[in-house]
Amino acid sequence: MREILVAGNWKMNASKKSSDELVDGIIAGVPKGSGFQLLVCPPFPYLASVAARVAGSAVRLGAQNVSEHDAGAYTGEVAPSMLRDVGCEFVIVGHSERRAMYGESSADVAAKFQSAQAAGLTPILCIGETLTEREQGSTEAVVDEQLGAVIDAAGIAAFSAAVIAYEPVWAIGTGMTATPEQAQEVHQHIREQLAAKDTVVAAGVQILYGGSMKGDNAAGLLAMPDIDGGLIGGASLKAGDFLAIAAAAARN
Repeated sequence: MREILVAGNWKMNASKKSSDELVDGIIAGVPKGSGFQLLVCPPFPYLASVAARVAGSAVRLGAQNVSEHDAGAYTGEVAPSMLRDVGCEFVIVGHSERRAMYGESSADVAAKFQSAQAAGLTPILCIGETLTEREQGSTEAVVDEQLGAVIDAAGIAAFSAAVIAYEPVWAIGTGMTATPEQAQEVHQHIREQLAAKDTVVAAGVQILYGGSMKGDNAAGLLAMPDIDGGLIGGASLKAGDFLAIAAAAARN
């Protein structure tokens, strides 16, 4: 049975003080039970501080972005080896905000995915459609293109050491949320696309829901057979809200 991964993407929020307080609150309140993992992804400046606080705890550390290059004259970029050096195990690649605001193409995302894995990081590959694309009936075509670009570049076996996050872009920060059934339909499609290449890899990969999961809807979403956790935005910025999702994930 796949473990549930509850991953907090803090985005460009927090301060040194608030990030320390947030992660301390999460560590102190980790629910009893099994079958789940907790992950926090702070902004770059706070990674080292948070790494020191989560060391030896049940909370794991990830970053929100990474360069496709491991070293060199790339001002402002952060190499995957640097993230490993400060204690990161995971890194988010291809988040919808990176694609939309910073022009990252599927090819760019595939390069970052491969760079992360080469440094020993587990990439969390984000894929998903906008509201316009959903209304046009293009959801499957969009996720197929975004997923396919990484499969073509890295190979299907790479997904045995990766996580996928389905982000319905129309449900991020809008107050709209996909129903468990809507989310499950796309998660199932993603797993079927992987299974067409390798059934073992498809059965093992965690597919997270990244569309405004909260404490009050987490149980319904996590009850779906192909939803293996959440990539949490706003609800990851308060320890109580994040832990409520974790509690829904715990098997007692």
